[in-house]
Amino acid sequence: MTEQATIDALEAAFAGLAFSQFRGQTRVVVPRDSLFGALELLKEKRRFDMLVDVTCVDYLRYRGAKDRFGLVYLLASTATNERIIVRCFVNDPQPAVPSAVPLWEGANWLEREVWDLFGIRFEGHPDLRRIVLPEGFAAHPLRKDYPLQGRGERHNLPVITRGEG
Repeated sequence: MTEQATIDALEAAFAGLAFSQFRGQTRVVVPRDSLFGALELLKEKRRFDMLVDVTCVDYLRYRGAKDRFGLVYLLASTATNERIIVRCFVNDPQPAVPSAVPLWEGANWLEREVWDLFGIRFEGHPDLRRIVLPEGFAAHPLRKDYPLQGRGERHNLPVITRGEG
């Protein structure tokens, strides 16, 4: 459960935030332009020292969705045992947000994974390149408009047979 003081600090610093509770977890929707500032406030002023995860949801075919992509940051404070979910929505054609690597070094690989699979660009990221798929792969396969069977991509990947690896 997030302390009311954390919610109050965010509301005082940023306009247009939307808060909700779900199963004892506080969620806040932050506009793209306020994302880095909100994450910085949570880390520096409210002691959310652990970035648990960064992930993304593609809302392409969700009924009533107003935005294409929803970024999700899961934060925890090891000092106060608080948790908070920070959400930020971005859209095509160039979905991008500021990188959280300056705040949490662990965001490096998490952001690379979201870039690789969803195509969300993290501005200011120190090494934004593929982490799961081959470097020459041209698409982002967790987007809802990517075909389930792929697009016929062929790669010269090594074939490992039983007993070799």
